[in-house]
Amino acid sequence: MNIAKNLFKNISFPSKSLSHLVRQNENKQIHFVTNLSVIHTMVLSVDNFMGGIYMSENKNCTPNKIKEAVCIDTNRVYDSCADKDCLEDLQVYFTGSAQCVIDRATNVRCRGAEVLNAFIEVEKVPFNRGYYSVDITYYFKIFLDVFSGHTNPPCTIEGLASFSKKCILYGSEGNVKVFSSEFACNDVDEQLDMVSTNPKAKVQTVDPICLDAKLRTPQECAAFCTNCCCQPSRLPRCVCRCFDGDFDCYDNEPQKTVTVTLGIFTIVQLERDVQMLIPAYDFCIPNKECACDNENPCDAFRRIQFPIDEFFPPKEGCLKDSFRPTCACGD
Repeated sequence: MNIAKNLFKNISFPSKSLSHLVRQNENKQIHFVTNLSVIHTMVLSVDNFMGGIYMSENKNCTPNKIKEAVCIDTNRVYDSCADKDCLEDLQVYFTGSAQCVIDRATNVRCRGAEVLNAFIEVEKVPFNRGYYSVDITYYFKIFLDVFSGHTNPPCTIEGLASFSKKCILYGSEGNVKVFSSEFACNDVDEQLDMVSTNPKAKVQTVDPICLDAKLRTPQECAAFCTNCCCQPSRLPRCVCRCFDGDFDCYDNEPQKTVTVTLGIFTIVQLERDVQMLIPAYDFCIPNKECACDNENPCDAFRRIQFPIDEFFPPKEGCLKDSFRPTCACGD
């Protein structure tokens, strides 16, 4: 367990797998730029920084020539945070048929895990104007290899684990009611419901890393588990539909249960719907034809490069952004 935790702590945050963080506004204020010359200077500096990169392949745009300043309605990120969490000893819940396999098990091994869903709630923080608490509940599907004897091959089953966390982010103030002239589909002149400009939370995550799995008795799980308050009978229906069977076997206490330790990377953002003034080059007019590809499939295959790395795997030093753990066998 300690070896797996130490290895996870040494893993760098996967910024390439998640969106880049938006720089937080230190003064927590919105600066509206109304001078077009200032906008022009800002965009030119950005173009110089980016090396003058623009999408000339698909757009009829002239670089470094701003035609006008336009007002757009978009979501602005007010605050964000990135976390690398090690979730220790999460109890795994099983359906009736899978629980029967666990009761006869002698050992388990975690094959992997994936995020099924994340439920998010945003509430104001009392006596702290402009700040909001974001409560997140993750639901994971756990894939386990279950061993029931020395001569029997392992059986792969699926289970459910959950975890809740909270973070506090700045979302500014203001609560405007917004009405729109859009209409709902399949209704007789039914206008869309009113919405507000309260901040909305967005969570980005990748599938977690399964660090450890243990077979425990219910008494041991009550002492070690960090999510034993989860009641399978109150699980969301959208989560239960991802499994074959019902989680009704917990009316009677099971003979054995499983706990897992997961490592997960997340980015949490708090954003609002705002109107912003931005510089515009021109309308995006495609200059490529939508041609159908009717060429010979063998000709297309011949243009594919030979996969040398598949036949001759590169050395460790040639792998970019690879995680090279230290040998912990002597610990």
